[in-house]
Amino acid sequence: MTQFVCLSGMPRSGSTLLSSILSQNPIIHAEGNSAVCQLMWDMHISCTKHVDEQIGATNREYTIRDLVVQIPNTYYKNVEIGTKIIIDKCRAWTRPTNIEILKKYIDPNVKIIVMERSITDVIKSFCKIYKKNNWPDDIICKALNDMLLPETEPIMFPIKGIQSAKAVCKDSPNTFLFIHYDDLIENAPDVINRIYAFCGWKPFQHTFTDIVNKHPENDKFYGLNGFHDIRPIIGREENIMVLPQDIMKKCIEIDKYCGYL
Repeated sequence: MTQFVCLSGMPRSGSTLLSSILSQNPIIHAEGNSAVCQLMWDMHISCTKHVDEQIGATNREYTIRDLVVQIPNTYYKNVEIGTKIIIDKCRAWTRPTNIEILKKYIDPNVKIIVMERSITDVIKSFCKIYKKNNWPDDIICKALNDMLLPETEPIMFPIKGIQSAKAVCKDSPNTFLFIHYDDLIENAPDVINRIYAFCGWKPFQHTFTDIVNKHPENDKFYGLNGFHDIRPIIGREENIMVLPQDIMKKCIEIDKYCGYL
């Protein structure tokens, strides 16, 4: 039976690097951003709200589970033979409604790995990749400002999800494992050991040099070349980006709220 593990949290927080390391284990499949969460949610809503009358009138309530649980199986049907663990990456897995769906349809004891990073560093990372893609300064400023608006992707919604997950974690400590970007960069072997212990996996000897992304995303779809590039050796790359004062102030406020400062 394949174990379904979720990878969630902040963008630019090391999830691609982590997936690449974990994929060294031949029984683990960990690729880029997944559509599974959205597809499961859409099917659940369709069955429980849009066609609930038809399903109820024909006594086919059991069909809802059959349809929803088949989405991950279908999505990952072409993974390599011998794969026993699927790591599904989506920032939305920390949202309470999606956690409910996971526990209802997939596994009541589902494991969710949550990546965190200073918002200031996240914004600087976005700024750096925008610069590399030759975005004009005014467009960059607008993009960064828009990211920090309430209830928006790709930053503010994940923050809300992380805070919600931390609240849930008080009563359900075995559901979430929080990994900070700095810990992954500074002590990757320890982070990997923590993940293995958290998920109940048998030990595997990973390498932290010559790291390769086995499942690279096509960054042309994001309009950002190099967005998910990783370096073969783990290390901190200097980011000398200087953020506009108003954006920097917002980042510091959010970092304080999140407990990163």
